[in-house]
Amino acid sequence: MAELGFIGIGIMGKPMAGHLLAAGHTVHVYDIVPAGVDELVGKGAVKCASGKEVAEKGEIIFVMVPDTPDVDNALFGAGGVAEGVSSGKIVVDMSSISPVETKQFAARLAEKGVDMIDAPVSGGQVGAENAALSIMVGGKEQVFSKVRPYFELMGKNINLVGGNGDGQTAKVANQIIVALTIEAVGEALLFASKAGADPENVRQALLGGFAQSRILEVHGERMIKRTFNPGFRIRHQQKDLNNALSAARVLGLSLPGTANAQELYNAVVADGGADLDHSALVTALERMAKHTVA
Repeated sequence: MAELGFIGIGIMGKPMAGHLLAAGHTVHVYDIVPAGVDELVGKGAVKCASGKEVAEKGEIIFVMVPDTPDVDNALFGAGGVAEGVSSGKIVVDMSSISPVETKQFAARLAEKGVDMIDAPVSGGQVGAENAALSIMVGGKEQVFSKVRPYFELMGKNINLVGGNGDGQTAKVANQIIVALTIEAVGEALLFASKAGADPENVRQALLGGFAQSRILEVHGERMIKRTFNPGFRIRHQQKDLNNALSAARVLGLSLPGTANAQELYNAVVADGGADLDHSALVTALERMAKHTVA
């Protein structure tokens, strides 16, 4: 059994770390919010006072925090991983953050003889709880091989995409597709409803054709039933699209559809909807149309 570390025991991190613990590994845990940590300690995890302590005790250190600055702080801030990690250990960042800065983080850790791989996930809270996450990995193949058995405790669709940063690039691409498909489903159901058709009947018809998608199935139903409890919060979708648009500027690339989706999310947030499920993008379209999908 391995000595593992896990930093970030939130909605996603708690079940992910829990799967490692349930498999019999020793898991050293830390979070600035104690609730999730205390719950896992009750199941046998070892509570740490800092990321530094986690890095000192764990051979492989997993990080699952909200955004790029949070990863920077967890790794290189006061009492962070970089202060406790030593040569030969592995840092696995499973957060969804900037691909550009991920490469910089990996280079800084490499100076200490520490390998880093980025391994953002897709599947949300349900996927984390059911150990059914899709995991997109960037890093050295030999390092990926060492960590893969632990990924298999947390997910099912596990792919090495390429080098450092490429896992984050894949996650950004995933979020572009998700956001634009949510917008497309919202527009289609709004059109159907405004035209006088039953949007649920239209949705059922489309599920049998070329427009079929998981988002039409799940998020289309949420739009019709008005079940916008998260799920995946809009503020997290905004963060992912911001990573896409920021990287696009560095690359000299235009992503007009992504920018439009972000503006629609901005409109929902301006109306107080930052913590709604990202399917609530449809409410911005509805306000413009003065019509509600129902």
